Amino acid sequence: MKPYGYSLKSVTPIFRIFDVEKAIAFYTGYLSFQVDWQHQFEENFPIYMQVSLNGCILHFSEHHGDCSPGAAIRVEIVGIEALYEELSTKQYKYAKPAIEVTPWNTKEMQVTDPFGNKINFYENM
Repeated sequence: MKPYGYSLKSVTPIFRIFDVEKAIAFYTGYLSFQVDWQHQFEENFPIYMQVSLNGCILHFSEHHGDCSPGAAIRVEIVGIEALYEELSTKQYKYAKPAIEVTPWNTKEMQVTDPFGNKINFYENM
């Protein structure tokens, strides 16, 4: 392996959002993330923000050119059944995810946010 003099680290996806309150309600209320920070150049400008849960960090942007709505990401998880149980108890009326066992030996559960962005939680078997 050729030494490059640098090392890549984690990826932070950016999801396009259209309503900060809906994003916060979904990601903090339903998925249990926490809001780390929000940035807005001035009042009545789009918001850029970060949420996190354990080691998973997501960025959200209301800025038109930052990203397209309807993106999809995969998040590796340990304990997918526990996440499923937690989400099932919340009775969120816009999402009823289920765990699927895939032919490539993972357990997967997809959740779609209010803006069409998809998070596919997966656990290797």
